[in-house]
Amino acid sequence: MLRHAVVILAVAVSLTACAAPPTRTLIPVPTSVEGRGRAEFIVTANTKIVVPPGDERVAWIGRYLVDLIGVAAGQDPLRMEVGEGPGPGNINLRLAKLSQAGEEAYELTVAPEGVTIAANQPAGLFYGVQTFRQLLPTFVDYGAVRPDSARVLRAPAAHITDQPRFPWRGAMLDVSRHFFSVDEVKRYIDLMSLYKLNRFHLHLADDQGWRIEIPSWPNLATYGGSTEVGGGPGGYYTQQQLTDLVTYAQQRFIVIVPEIDMPSHTNAALASYAQLNCNNVAPALYTGIEVGFSSLCVDKEITYQFIDDVVRDIATVSPSPYFHIGGDEVKTLAPAQYTKFIERVQTIVRARGKQMVGWDEVAPVRLAPDSIVQHWRPDGSLAPAVKQGVKIIMSPANKAYLDMKYHPDTVLGLSWAAYIDVDDAYTWDPAQISSDVPESAILGVEAPLWSETLADIRDVEFMAFPRLPMIAEIGWSRADSRAWGDFKRRLGAQGPRWTALGINFYRSPLVRWQ
Repeated sequence: MLRHAVVILAVAVSLTACAAPPTRTLIPVPTSVEGRGRAEFIVTANTKIVVPPGDERVAWIGRYLVDLIGVAAGQDPLRMEVGEGPGPGNINLRLAKLSQAGEEAYELTVAPEGVTIAANQPAGLFYGVQTFRQLLPTFVDYGAVRPDSARVLRAPAAHITDQPRFPWRGAMLDVSRHFFSVDEVKRYIDLMSLYKLNRFHLHLADDQGWRIEIPSWPNLATYGGSTEVGGGPGGYYTQQQLTDLVTYAQQRFIVIVPEIDMPSHTNAALASYAQLNCNNVAPALYTGIEVGFSSLCVDKEITYQFIDDVVRDIATVSPSPYFHIGGDEVKTLAPAQYTKFIERVQTIVRARGKQMVGWDEVAPVRLAPDSIVQHWRPDGSLAPAVKQGVKIIMSPANKAYLDMKYHPDTVLGLSWAAYIDVDDAYTWDPAQISSDVPESAILGVEAPLWSETLADIRDVEFMAFPRLPMIAEIGWSRADSRAWGDFKRRLGAQGPRWTALGINFYRSPLVRWQ
């Protein structure tokens, strides 16, 4: 759980007031919200979290909710009970066949006599809990809160039905240019889960560092992972640590998508093993931020054995159906060499039971129907991929890249794609980005965060918030339900909760923060 803020209770109470009713401050905006006047549900000493029997995933969601609100409600711990039927005064999690289709749809009913969150599948229950969380006072999210029976934990009565627009709602974190610890990565996963994001793209290897243990090629991590941008100590994740991260994300219904960028962005690998270079000479480790200068030797058979071993060793601990191969910013290969390389790597990835994902440079290559193209270049052509029936993830760099500066005076970040203030990050629609891509071809959206200038999780938070929740709403909510004027009011109402959670966020002057 997100328990990082250390703030005195008086401050917590002072920040709970909202200018608008909680049902009108939700992010992402739900499909349907029906308020019920001034009625409300109040957590009491007799309130229980009731979960159905037979599904450990639902039981975990129940425990998650207990941990979230138990102490804040003055009940330590709040009780969880396995059973069927609502029961007066309880919060009920229920699997049911809803009129809304899909595994992520949910229905939330808050009434004076109790709360019911119903969903077709456990993922929908988890998202319903996140919506219910936003209806509660912000003091539930203060790590320093103490049991206090005099403090009332209440939620406004409402009926909410909800389901996502797109199945892929992602965020990417570059742990290669700067390394982030397991705890920092978990922190980012928690922040993603607040806003119903469900794909975590982990950029595990680049010129500046190799961040995952590969038992069959151990120098990749121990040597290739020993530095980062600016010459810091770097680091890497063991196989067990990646397994831990995968489990942590899965509990929050987030799929980790590992990326090993190739054939370029590979200096860390080339420095670790001389035989991966065409001249059999290992280059020095690299700590700068230039791109496109490195490449695996695509004409050597050992290169493909290396790739197969890497895919196999990561697939062993990452059950996700996806494997991202990068494929971007290749400046040292002829087009025919590049095409042949990507097609062969696609075969390797599929042979290991994974769907290949690649940046949009792979679009002209002959792709398998289940491969996925991630659009990042605003002027990149996607027509060849769409004609092959391939699905597209929308991540236009001038809209969705969280490492872009908010404005010229922003200390962190870069600006090669654009300055992206909060209005620019929100006022775009995936179906309007490219005339080559109909909405039926769009798998979803993703917000990449590259780390050339970001040294720790506080830096990451500053660049991601408030823009990450914007990408979440673009991916979740219907296009006709979104409007900048309404969103910035709802965004301002998130400020007290982010303060409670200890998030280091950018207070854009375009938003009236509460």
